[in-house]
Amino acid sequence: MGRVAVVTDSTAYLPADLVASHGITVVPVQVVVDGTAYDEGTEITPTEVAAALRRWGVVTTSRPSPERFAQAYAAAAAAGADGIVSVHLSGDMSGTVDSATLAARDAPVPVEVVDSRTVAMAMGFGVLDGARAAGAGGSLQEVADVVRARVGASSALFYVDTLDYLRRGGRIGAAQALLGQALAVKPILELIDGRVAPLEKVRTSSRALARLEEIVVERADGRPCDIAVHHLDAAERASALAAKLHARLDDSVVLVSEVGAVVGAHVGPGMVAVAVSPRPVA
Repeated sequence: MGRVAVVTDSTAYLPADLVASHGITVVPVQVVVDGTAYDEGTEITPTEVAAALRRWGVVTTSRPSPERFAQAYAAAAAAGADGIVSVHLSGDMSGTVDSATLAARDAPVPVEVVDSRTVAMAMGFGVLDGARAAGAGGSLQEVADVVRARVGASSALFYVDTLDYLRRGGRIGAAQALLGQALAVKPILELIDGRVAPLEKVRTSSRALARLEEIVVERADGRPCDIAVHHLDAAERASALAAKLHARLDDSVVLVSEVGAVVGAHVGPGMVAVAVSPRPVA
């Protein structure tokens, strides 16, 4: 482990091999199904969450306790870190960043907590850049600045079959205005400063996914980007979209991954999301 350690939470949805190769610590957020809490990533699968949502079970989420972050920070310090950058999903979507901030006050080494104002790989690409900067010997502030720059340049766009799950979870934000039209439109949403906001309204799911493709290409704007296509129980849709993006964005890397239980609990089955993260100019 380098002098600066990087910690994040499970909603980054980083591939396990990259977590291991970059020495990143991942603190799990919890999903609560019918009153039972499970750690995301190890104790419940996205498929199980999708099934619970489809039967309209009671599915909520719970931030990690400050104690779990305290344990992660203590372990990083014991392994030789003299500073920690702790990067988490938007504080408007979860209290995770608050738990991290509480734990940071009593950590054995300085901790810089970063509210990414986003989620999934729109956050994850920033975490990876931070880990690379730490591995190259960057200071605490330098690593934090690298993370903030990358997540600040990234977009998180998504299509949902229904707004019901976002409404039930209290995460609907400005998209509340679409509820009265929910049966007539298929919404494309985005995160703006950490909050869900409506981007466009389309009449059918096929047109919405086609429009999502166009928006991603517009956001890439000819720049080399890292792109992640996320989904919940919609692998065929996600793979088709990823193939089209790969064909159109020659200099970009396109990954496909299912979102985990926590985000899945709020967006519902059928969701397709795209994280667009322009690579920093060397």
